[in-house]
Amino acid sequence: MAEDTTHQHSSPTESSDSNRAEPVEDGGFFVNVSRGSLREQILINKPASDVWKLVGAPERLSEWFPGIVESHVEGDVRTITTDAGNKLPEQILTIDPVAMRFQYRITAPIVKEHLGTVDVVALGDDSCLVLYSTDADPRTFALMISGASGTALEELKRIVEGL
Repeated sequence: MAEDTTHQHSSPTESSDSNRAEPVEDGGFFVNVSRGSLREQILINKPASDVWKLVGAPERLSEWFPGIVESHVEGDVRTITTDAGNKLPEQILTIDPVAMRFQYRITAPIVKEHLGTVDVVALGDDSCLVLYSTDADPRTFALMISGASGTALEELKRIVEGL
C-alpha cells in the first residue's frame, strides 16, 4: 500500500462576533477567526495495536516526535521539553485504549485554547490510519503544531514499520 500523508486544513470564516458561532444560510457556521483547526494523517502498514503502544504511552512522545527531547508524566500532567530547552505543560484529557484515542491540551500561557487528538484507526489486521488533529487559538499555533505533527507521524511510521 502507498503511504498516505494527506494534509487536510479548515479555513476560518469571519463573523461579526469572533467569539460566537452563527448559523448561515447553507447550514454552515461562522467560527472564531483567530482559531485554527488542522488534521494530519498517515497510513501505517502495521497493526493498530503496535502503533497504539507508542501513541497511547504519553511518556514515550519523545521517541517519535522530532524536536521533543523529554516527556515527563505526573498524574494527568505531561511536561514536554523541546530541543531548545523550552518546557511546555500539557493536561492529558483522554487515553482510551479501546477507541485508541489520545487527547491532550497545552496549558502554557502562550496558548489561549488548544486540543490535540491522536486517533489510531485499524484498517484490517495489518494496517492502520493515524490521524493527528490540532485545534488551537491562536491559529498560528495550530499551524505550527500541525506542521510538526506531520513530521512526527512520518517518524512514527518509520519506527513502527522498522524502516
